[in-house]
Amino acid sequence: MPDYDVSAALDTDYYAVFRDVPEEDRELWKRARTFADDTLAEITQAWDAAEYPVHLVRRLGELDLLTDGVQGPGLTPMSPLAAGLVNMEVSRGDGSMGTVIAVQGGLALRSIAMFGSAEQKERWLVPLARGHELGSFALTEPDHGSDSVSLATSARRVVDGWVIDGEKKWIGNGAAGGVTVVWARDDEGAVRGFLVEQTAPGYRATVITGKASLRAIHQAHIVLDGVRVPDSALLPGARSFKDTARVLHATRLGVAWSALGHATAVFEAALSYSTQRTQFGKPLAAFQLVQERLAGMLAQLTSMQLHCRRLSELDAAGELDPTQASLAKYHNTRAARTIAATARDVLGGNGILLENHVIRHMADIESLHTYEGTESIQALLIGRALTGVSAFA
Repeated sequence: MPDYDVSAALDTDYYAVFRDVPEEDRELWKRARTFADDTLAEITQAWDAAEYPVHLVRRLGELDLLTDGVQGPGLTPMSPLAAGLVNMEVSRGDGSMGTVIAVQGGLALRSIAMFGSAEQKERWLVPLARGHELGSFALTEPDHGSDSVSLATSARRVVDGWVIDGEKKWIGNGAAGGVTVVWARDDEGAVRGFLVEQTAPGYRATVITGKASLRAIHQAHIVLDGVRVPDSALLPGARSFKDTARVLHATRLGVAWSALGHATAVFEAALSYSTQRTQFGKPLAAFQLVQERLAGMLAQLTSMQLHCRRLSELDAAGELDPTQASLAKYHNTRAARTIAATARDVLGGNGILLENHVIRHMADIESLHTYEGTESIQALLIGRALTGVSAFA
């Protein structure tokens, strides 16, 4: 049986979208490339076994790749472009590790940096950024996913703090032994954020099994049964669901970058495979149909690159509108799905083997397409911005 080398990065950039990346940003990109390449064999095994290699999270922290561009005391500055390139490159290697950055940096770290007290920032920002502590973001509930604004988890004020009751689901790092940013309604119905250490009495987290996507990171089903936290656990700057949404808006562009990483991986795998695989006496690359498919994938991939680069420029200038990030997420996850399906077809039966990576990315893209707002929710956000009319129920 021939072995096919389809994992090597080819640096596909047909429009030279990234040719002028500043050297400081390029250095972080290279660091992420090294991480992705060095860990590929291990992460493929972990994905197959549905095991969470937590030590790789700490490795990301050592490389200073976990912050997702979040700014705060003790954190190394990272431009929106650098944050995007890191997301792209780590996801090119593996979607589970890309999701680690989204959860640890994009959601947990960002929530504390945006809404935390000085004491909370001093306690958590650097340990989370370095991977010394694990962080999670608990918003989604068993009965409230796309309608997360309707969350039912409650936080009742008592003499010495708060008592939290409720359930959360699909919470990355929620059972990893760190800290969870729990979103709950207070006595007046306002959505507030709380820092709940996972060792707290009444906090019970169960790893969700049977996943066919993002298998190398654990998501949890969390039960909060009379969990008591002091007043110091409340994020003072988070006072409504609009604040919660600000965190989600900030991470949405990161999902578009991650989708680009996945799409790059599967396109380059298909391109490499087409030059190595021989059928009917000639390489697949010599067939017109294969060349047409490669051209179609490249067109979509280039469009994804343009979305990401332009929006990173707007983000750096402070001009990024949340619905622009929604459009990038909407476009890029849809395009990534199409590219992955075509790439899998180009590889034929070899496309379903983990050793050729395409099927792993194809499965992981399904999660990206759903989290941080489904396709339908993004479409409604964009539609409301276009028409001025809300179509939400």
